[in-house]
Amino acid sequence: MPTLRGGRRGAVARRRRLRTLLHPARLIPIGFAAAVVVGTLALLTPVAVAQGATTDGTSLVVAAFTAVSAVCVTGLVLVDTGTYWSGAGQLMILVLIQVGGFGISTLATLLALLVRRRLGLRSRLATGVATRSAPAEARSVLAGIVRVTLVVEALVALALTLRFALGYGMSPGQATWYGVFHAVSAFNNAGFALPEGNVSLVPYATDEWVTVPVMLAVVLGGIGFPVLFEVLRRTGLPWAVSTRLVLLGTAVLLVGGALLYLVLEWDNPETLAGVAGADKVWLAVFMSVTARTAGFNTVDYGQVSDASLLLTVLLMFVGGGSGGTAGGIKVGTVMVLVAAIVAEGRGDPDAEVFGHRLSGAVIRQALAVIGTSGAVIATATIWLLHVSDARLATALFEVVSAFATVGLSTGITADLPRGGDVVLMVCMFIGRVGPTTAVAALALREHARLYRRPEAHPLVG
Repeated sequence: MPTLRGGRRGAVARRRRLRTLLHPARLIPIGFAAAVVVGTLALLTPVAVAQGATTDGTSLVVAAFTAVSAVCVTGLVLVDTGTYWSGAGQLMILVLIQVGGFGISTLATLLALLVRRRLGLRSRLATGVATRSAPAEARSVLAGIVRVTLVVEALVALALTLRFALGYGMSPGQATWYGVFHAVSAFNNAGFALPEGNVSLVPYATDEWVTVPVMLAVVLGGIGFPVLFEVLRRTGLPWAVSTRLVLLGTAVLLVGGALLYLVLEWDNPETLAGVAGADKVWLAVFMSVTARTAGFNTVDYGQVSDASLLLTVLLMFVGGGSGGTAGGIKVGTVMVLVAAIVAEGRGDPDAEVFGHRLSGAVIRQALAVIGTSGAVIATATIWLLHVSDARLATALFEVVSAFATVGLSTGITADLPRGGDVVLMVCMFIGRVGPTTAVAALALREHARLYRRPEAHPLVG
């Protein structure tokens, strides 16, 4: 009998340890850390490096930094992707980008379903109506993610391949590789690019046949699969509140960002001043699209004005939509906070959007994500300033770019000391897995209380 009891207790303990290990707060970081380790080891192999490429004995740091940047779909690099890495190395990076982008989208979707299953019956019914989905749809949702990913990447790759072959005289093989690489990098909002000199897409800055497909892929990948699926369903029902919030916020940020870039950079001889009027508009639109998540650039961000640097920092911090390949704190989070601020300014007891009342839990989660993200960015910026000679504006820019998994840089990334590289790697990892993990953990920890403590009114402001 004691043996049976001991066996039962052991089985219960093992199940408890398994549940603890599989909790989203641990599962996501473990999965991404494993991908980073595998990617680092792969990039350390001689076949991954092009002949003649050297890193002065820092190959481990370069491989680890590149693996983190690829898995976290960021795009910050220490070496020139197009010349340092061989064809095999570039393929490894592309696989890591696809794994990272698909992985975070899949995990975010599964976590959303898991959260819904942990809610009460009434809440689950309400959530199902609001999102037009249910936990039973997990398999079809994941299949949809795969289909959308492959279709968009294939179409964008075809368009880019034709342009590179017909417009730039590339051989069929090189044009195809350029098309596929940049299509996958764009849809996954990674920002890795192959042009020599680590210049991103600057050589194609005024070529709409290259920049437009890239922008479309960036927007589709960054807006979030839940939004894409709802838009594509065509059920005739009104879109969910979350979908409308993301679409409205995305439109405002894209248009507003483009207009502000036009105004701020119009007379800057290093960016827009020497470009024709129509091309100025396209450059500004491209800056607005990629600043929030993708990391491709068609201008040198080391030459933009301080006002544009600050604007870019804000756009990067916001990021794209939830459940997609974008980083940042997410458009929906910001829109929830805006609704709460508007309600407070009006003196309304509840924050409302599109005829619906926002729950207190959602507002608290938004505040938690924004507050935690701000604390991480402030801490990392202080440390980067301590270990490097970067000035405040550029240090803040690099940290936010890493944390929001954007990949834009003012050009200082490759020149940072090793301590600075570590800071950026930590920021990329936290920024990729942190917000999703935090929101899921907060939602899954919610529990009903049978009592409420006395209300307090401390002074604020």
